[in-house]
Amino acid sequence: MDILFTCSRTFLRPSHHCICITTTLRRSNCRRTAHSMAPGAPISEPSAPSIVHALEEQIPLSGIEAAKQRAAFKAVDDHFHPSYKYIGIGSGSTVVYVVQAIAAKGRKITDGMIFVPTGDQSKQLIIEAGLPLGSIDALPPVEDLGLKGKRQSLDVAFDGADEIDDDLNCIKGGGACLFQEKLVASSAKKFIVVADSRKLQKRLLTKWPTIPIEIAPLSAPTVKRILITLGSSDPKIRQGGSAKAGPVVTDNSMWIIDAPFPPLCLKSDLKGHDNGDGEHGTWEVHNLGRRLKRITGVLEVGLFHGRNGVQVAAAGEEGGGQKPVAAYFGMENGDVEIRTAKEVHGVKSIP
Repeated sequence: MDILFTCSRTFLRPSHHCICITTTLRRSNCRRTAHSMAPGAPISEPSAPSIVHALEEQIPLSGIEAAKQRAAFKAVDDHFHPSYKYIGIGSGSTVVYVVQAIAAKGRKITDGMIFVPTGDQSKQLIIEAGLPLGSIDALPPVEDLGLKGKRQSLDVAFDGADEIDDDLNCIKGGGACLFQEKLVASSAKKFIVVADSRKLQKRLLTKWPTIPIEIAPLSAPTVKRILITLGSSDPKIRQGGSAKAGPVVTDNSMWIIDAPFPPLCLKSDLKGHDNGDGEHGTWEVHNLGRRLKRITGVLEVGLFHGRNGVQVAAAGEEGGGQKPVAAYFGMENGDVEIRTAKEVHGVKSIP
């Protein structure tokens, strides 16, 4: 599938309309702590400010946290509309500022909405910000005589990412919430990623070292063996570290395997007889994502690839896509860089 991109840079100073409703990261709930992050991950996530004193004091931000906030406020300004009813809220440190930006819109707007979390951490973000809480399995049915069981879609979902490539493929799961994150993203009409400049790379697995894979604990030996045969050099079960003996356990009572692979190709990188299926030692993002998902015992894979929600709708299908329609990056120089996917009409990609 061909994807075109437009890039723009916007300077944003969110503080002028920020009421500084900041949010505590419930990192233990979402397993997003230093001991539960993907091993060897080069990007450390500093603690975000607390929401507990949201309206009592303003906490100045600088560096990476300020960049995240700028990106979050711009993303919310562009993609959060008062007419929306169902909003997906992802996990991680950047989403703190998304919730902050949404809460700053005021209760008059947000009280008529339902906010759907991707796990325990984002559930707490929603509650502490005073936003109405929902759940992905409780979306109301749509009365449609032609399709029984049809449910409401999320109008928009906001989330972070561990790495994003030139085609807006993403790696997610550093915080061990990848299954619910993908469930929420693929239930949204549009999925928006918010990150800082460190997460933007030309190809996946450039800086972020592994693909998180959520698995049934009983299947761990089998999954590890298959991953090695597919070219993963040293897949490891993520451990809890000093705060927890044994493997990290996800919100779904599963384990996480972090699987390193060489940097992943895009279709445009493939040459000659190399189909990007691992046969020649190279994997194309979409091919690897589908292959990993077929392993027995795998609940979900931390590659967000394929189509976005706009493309799914254009194809006349239900649901959303795994890929974002736009990604917002807070840059070190104070800009916000926006990457937007443009659908090539008439081309229907492989689901």
